[in-house]
Amino acid sequence: MVLYKKKLEKIQKFTIYFFIYSFLGWLLEVIFALFVLGTFVKRGFLYGPLCPIYGFGAVLLIFVLGKTNGKKALEFFVSMIVFSIFEYFVSYILEMAFGLRWWDYTNDFLNLNGRISIAYSIAWGFIGVIFYEKIHPRIEKWLKKLNNKINYNIESIITAILVILTIVDFVFSTIKYLHI
Repeated sequence: MVLYKKKLEKIQKFTIYFFIYSFLGWLLEVIFALFVLGTFVKRGFLYGPLCPIYGFGAVLLIFVLGKTNGKKALEFFVSMIVFSIFEYFVSYILEMAFGLRWWDYTNDFLNLNGRISIAYSIAWGFIGVIFYEKIHPRIEKWLKKLNNKINYNIESIITAILVILTIVDFVFSTIKYLHI
C-alpha cells in the first residue's frame, strides 16, 4: 500500500521560506554587527530572531527572478532594482510609522534620501544572483527533504504557530516603538 504524502500548499511553502530567510537575514545582520562593532547587537524591528525585510525580500525575489530564465546579468539588474525599490519603500514606511530610521546611507556616494545608495544597490544585485542561483536551490532541496520526513499536519501546525508568534511579536514590537 502506497501512502499519499500531501505536499505543502504554495502559500505554506512561501511562508516557510519567509521564516527561513527572515532568520538567515537576522543572523547575517548580527554577524555583520559583531564584526563591525565587536559585540553582539540585537538587530531588526522584532524582539525575536527575525528580520522580516529579508524574508519578504527573498520571497519577492523568488517570484521576480523566476521569470529571468537563468540569465545572470538580468538577474543582477532585476535584483538590484527590486531590492533597492523595496529597501527604499520599507525605510520610508518605517520612518513614517515610527519616526525612526533602521539604516541611513546619507554619507554614502550616490544615495537617495539616505534610504538607498548605489553601493548597496550594486551589492543587492550580486546578493540577489548568489541567493537565487546558490542559496535558494539548496534551501528548496532541504525543504523538500524535510517535507518528506515530517507529517503534513505537523508542518501546518508549526507554520501556523510561527505565524501567530510573529504576529504577537510584531504587535509587541510596534507597541515598543510607538511607546504606547
